[in-house]
Amino acid sequence: MRVDHHRVVRDVTVRLPMASTAVEACRWTVTALARYAPATISVLLQARDRLHCVAATGSWQVFSAVPPKTGIVGRVYASAESAVVPDVTTDPDYLPVRPDVTAEVCVPVLDPAGRPIGVLDLQWSGPVELGPWRETAERVAGRLGARITALGGPPAESRSEKLLRHAAALTAAPTEWDLMTAAIRAAREVSTLSAAVLLLAGGPGPGPEASTGDPVPRLGTPTDEPGELESRIRAELTEAGAPALHRMIARAHRHGSGYTLGEAGHPPAKEYRPLADAGVRTLVAVPVGPPDGGGALLVADERLLRPDPATVNLMELLAGQAWTCLDRLRTLARLREQADSDPLTGLRHTGPFGQRIARATPGRTALLAIDVDGFKTVNDTYGHQAGDRLLVELARALEAALRQGDELYRVGGDEFVAVIEVSRPDEAVRIAERLAEAARNTGRTISVGVALPAPNEPPDQTLRRADQALYAVKRRGRDGVHLAAA
Repeated sequence: MRVDHHRVVRDVTVRLPMASTAVEACRWTVTALARYAPATISVLLQARDRLHCVAATGSWQVFSAVPPKTGIVGRVYASAESAVVPDVTTDPDYLPVRPDVTAEVCVPVLDPAGRPIGVLDLQWSGPVELGPWRETAERVAGRLGARITALGGPPAESRSEKLLRHAAALTAAPTEWDLMTAAIRAAREVSTLSAAVLLLAGGPGPGPEASTGDPVPRLGTPTDEPGELESRIRAELTEAGAPALHRMIARAHRHGSGYTLGEAGHPPAKEYRPLADAGVRTLVAVPVGPPDGGGALLVADERLLRPDPATVNLMELLAGQAWTCLDRLRTLARLREQADSDPLTGLRHTGPFGQRIARATPGRTALLAIDVDGFKTVNDTYGHQAGDRLLVELARALEAALRQGDELYRVGGDEFVAVIEVSRPDEAVRIAERLAEAARNTGRTISVGVALPAPNEPPDQTLRRADQALYAVKRRGRDGVHLAAA
C-alpha cells in the first residue's frame, strides 16, 4: 500500500499544539504514526545521563532507559544525525527490541537551536521504503522538538528515577565515606529538602570515630560541601553528644518513620530539640538497619514544609539500600581482615608481612625474628590445644610490650616477626630485650634475632640475617637477643 507521507506529517502533527506536556506530545506522535506505519515506534528523551523511553507502541516490550551512546538510538542522539539501517543484523549497535525486526530508521529530535533532546525511532519487520520514511520522520521530529521546547523541554527526572540513579551510586561506593556521601546527596536530591545527616549506632568506620566495644552512636561522615543548615545541625548534634544521638535513633526504631506537618506553633518532640535549635522546621526521620546496630536518616529543611507520604517512602527505600550497601562494605572489610590475619592469634600474617618489609627503610626499620623456645615439647607433651593457648597468651604479651606503631606478625607455627622503626640499632636491641622479658612473665622464653636492612639489601636477605641471629641465640642456650652484623 502506497503511503501519502504529506498526509502522515499533517495528521501526526495537527494535534501537537494542543499537547499540554512533553510526554503527551510524544504519545500523540507515536499513536498517530502507528496508524500509517506497521512498525515498532518509540520516542526517547534525554534526562540527565540517559535516554528515557516516554512513548512507544508496536512491541511486546521496550527498553526503559538507554545510556546516551548505546545502540542506534544512542548513536543518533550523540551525533544529531539520522540513521537508516536496511538490515539491522549488519549493525553492531542494534538493540534487539523484538526478534523479527529487519530495518530501522532513527532520527534526532532537535530543539529550535539544533541541539538534540531525544530521538524518534521506527523499526519494521516487513518490506518498507526507508527513504521516504526517513524524510517523514525528520519532519515529524522537527515539529515534535519545537513543541517539546515550547512546553519547557523534556520532562525532568522523576524522584523514583533519581532514587534508582543514586542506588547505583550507593552500590558502587568503594568505601564507607563514599557511601555516606552518596546517601546524603541522594536524600537531599530525592526529597528536595536542603539537609541530611546519618546517625549510626556504631561499628566499623573511617577515622578515630569508629567505635570499639559497645556501639557508640555517631554522626556519619559529612559530604564534601555541607550546606549552612546541615553544618548547623552537625554542630548541634556534636554538642548534644552520644546520648542525644541514641535517643533519636531509638525513637526512629521504636515508632517508625515520621515527618512534620508544616504547621507552625507546635513544639518538637523532645528527642529532636537539638534539631529545632539548629533551625530545622521540616523533618523526615526514618530508621536505618536493625534496631540493635543500625541508625537513623534525618532529612531536614529550615523552611516550613509538609513532606508527602511518598517522600517518606522514598527515604525509607534509600535508607534500606544504604544499609544494605554499608553492611556489604563492612562484611568485605571483615573478610579482608580475616584473610590478612592469623585466625588463632589475630596477628597479621605472611601476606601483609611481605608487603610491610618491602617498605623497610635502610638503617631505620628493624626486623625482630622471634621463636618460642621448647614449643614442640609443649605440643608433644600436652597436646595442640595447650600449644594454641600458649601461642595466644604469648602473642598478647608481646603485643603489649611493643610501642605504639610497632607491628607484630605470625609467620609460622611458633615463629613471629616484629617490625619496628628505630633511630639506632641499640634501640632495636632494647625493644627485643623487652619482648624477651614479657615472654618470661608468661612462664615461657623466646629467642630473638635482630637485623636492620643495609642500603639496597633485598627484604628477604634482611629477614635471613635476622633468622641467623636468632639461631645464634639458640646455639648459646636460648632465651636471649642477638643483633646481626651489618
